[in-house]
Parts: sequence; structure tokens; C-alpha cells
Amino acid sequence: MEETRTEHPGPAMEPQKEHEWLQRLEGEWTFRVEMEDGSGEGSQEFHGRETIRPLGKLWVVAESAGEVPGGGTASSMMILGYDSEKGEFVGTFVSSMMAHLWVYKGGQLDEAGRVLSLYAEGPDMTTPGKMSLYRDEIEWKDENRRTLSSFIQTADNQWTRFMTAHYERQG
Repeated sequence: MEETRTEHPGPAMEPQKEHEWLQRLEGEWTFRVEMEDGSGEGSQEFHGRETIRPLGKLWVVAESAGEVPGGGTASSMMILGYDSEKGEFVGTFVSSMMAHLWVYKGGQLDEAGRVLSLYAEGPDMTTPGKMSLYRDEIEWKDENRRTLSSFIQTADNQWTRFMTAHYERQG
């Protein structure tokens, strides 16, 4: 008996306003990253390019490459979507400089629809073997400028920013 396969197990999902928010990210971008050095006395800066493309109408795929402090290059990939059943933004992030697969859960937009907060658990930056909670915030400045700020939750449940990337749309 020959097995038949279908591409979609059910009816196609209709995009929600949250999916449309993600689709606004599509395009070619340049970025400048400011990374706190941990001493409280300064930061390091590096630059790169990012391409964001849709994966259908429900997901976006962001591929980045750029220089890193100390020399060399790094690349990364982020996939973002919105889980309508759970009512939250979800996704993943990987980087050529990290062995950890970051899984975003519980992501929400602020009331104004300008800031998307994404949450993931990952290796603590200062204590080997310890996991910490992280928050990435994508904030629209205008249609051609946005930021991505990364925070770690400290032992006293405060959020400390350690990185901000400034993006400008090209073309």
C-alpha cells in the first residue's frame, strides 16, 4: 500500500496582527552593537549586516554576520513567530560563537506595539554551569530604525542590560 503525504495537516493558519508585526522586520539591515565589558567602565563596539526574510506569513528568519571584538567574524540566525494558541511570541537563536540553542518563550508586545520582549534561559555569563533568565527587546524607533537590547535577570530579580544593537534599514 502506497503512503500518501500532505504538506499541511490541516487548514492553513491565517496571520494575526502579531504575525504582521514580525513581517515589518523584513529587509536588509546594517547594525552597530554596543557590548558592555562587565567592568562598568566601558563597552566594546562591532558592526555587521542582517537579512530578514519571511518564512510564509507566520515566521521571519534573520541571518546576521559581522565582526566581533578582538577580531574575526561571527554569524547568527534567529527565527521568530507567534503561537496563536498560547498567545505568545516564540522563536530560536543560534550563533557561531555559542554552543547553546536559545529558545524564546512567553514573548509579548507592549501596549503601544513598539517593543517586543522575548524570554529565554541560557548559560550565566559569570558562573559556569549556572543557567539564568534573559530578555531580548526589539524596539521600533521608526520604520527604518530599531534596536535589540539584551538583559540578564540578576539574583535580586533585576534586569541588567549588557548589549544593545542599533539597526538601520538599507535601500
